[in-house]
Amino acid sequence: MSEAASSFEGLLREALAPVEPPADLVERLEGALTSITEMAADELEAWELSAMRDPRNWARPAAAVVIGGAAGVGLVLLRARRRAHGAPAGLDGLRETAERTLRDVERETRKLFGER
Repeated sequence: MSEAASSFEGLLREALAPVEPPADLVERLEGALTSITEMAADELEAWELSAMRDPRNWARPAAAVVIGGAAGVGLVLLRARRRAHGAPAGLDGLRETAERTLRDVERETRKLFGER
């Protein structure tokens, strides 16, 4: 029975071994999120305010707000995470990382949503 258990544990370790993501994954993800955010902003810019009277016309702008907002938040977090990657360890490092992350999130949010 112990041989089967050790074999099972070995299979689990092999199956759950960490896998390194592709090197360009962050750039591709950032490009996709930027594209989605820009498309959502374009959709909202093209929407006419006079169409707001009819609730049947609300679906596309509402979807653009939700999807564009989610992509924008993801982009802000991705960029803040990239900057926090080389932070020092320990409690002081944790505090510094948290403070820097909040500043980065604020700066990226202003860049993303302040320009429009």
